[in-house]
Amino acid sequence: MNIIHTSHYRFGFDPWGLLFFLLVMLPNFIWFAVPAPNDILRTDSVTPVVDAVGSVFQVLTVACLCFVIHKSRSKLRFSFLIIATIICIAIYYIGWVLYYTANVSPIVILLLTVPPCLAFILFAADRRNIPAALFATVFAVCHLVFAVVNFV
Repeated sequence: MNIIHTSHYRFGFDPWGLLFFLLVMLPNFIWFAVPAPNDILRTDSVTPVVDAVGSVFQVLTVACLCFVIHKSRSKLRFSFLIIATIICIAIYYIGWVLYYTANVSPIVILLLTVPPCLAFILFAADRRNIPAALFATVFAVCHLVFAVVNFV
């Protein structure tokens, strides 16, 4: 059985996918404009190849969330997966608050890494978007390698 059968998907625009992406990226937009007090994230990475691969898969994830739609998905509602997604985003935001209070411990770095990746995977799963979930999983592995090797 083929789990990514093309007849199950159509191209279109999912505003929820775009809104989700913007919610996850909001702290990053702030960080780009306003550096944190002890901003270790602005150092040069020692994993440039992993970072590049991760960036490609992040773009593919977002593209799938915004433009690939499973034909039999349900309307967006407060399902278990969406609630878990919201919790992941909240934990991620807490990580950013801690980071901006000059807390750069390994735990905080992991709070900036794991919850947003899980949020992408959970949101994709809720939307029955298997391509996005697969791309998000590769992105998550790359993002975790980046965080652990560079900062933990």
